[in-house]
Amino acid sequence: QVQLVESGGGSVQAGGSLKLSCVASGDRYSRYSMGWFRQTPPKEREGVAVIYTNGQTVYGDSVRGRFTISQDNVKNTLYLQMDSLKPEDTAMYYCAAGVPLYSKRIDLGYWGQGTQVTVSS
Repeated sequence: QVQLVESGGGSVQAGGSLKLSCVASGDRYSRYSMGWFRQTPPKEREGVAVIYTNGQTVYGDSVRGRFTISQDNVKNTLYLQMDSLKPEDTAMYYCAAGVPLYSKRIDLGYWGQGTQVTVSS
């Protein structure tokens, strides 16, 4: 079992920045890839970024160059630095463990409760 808790969401104007955090617990050390996903129902879930256990990162096409995923293993925390935010970035952002970037499976991996990001203008 892995428990994930996101924070850092909020409302910002276009062009602004936010940094999301995800604290992981329930596991001794990193055994899963960690990632960020977003969704604004009824739109489909979209993979934002994933960082693998070897440190390699992958990004969704719409956020590449603007968002940066990183993790602090000492703090067991995953981060998503979001810069140059656009209104289309508005979504509920979820932290996940063990989920590939393009996966649409609900039963795969572990998920946090989500944190809302709203970008106006």
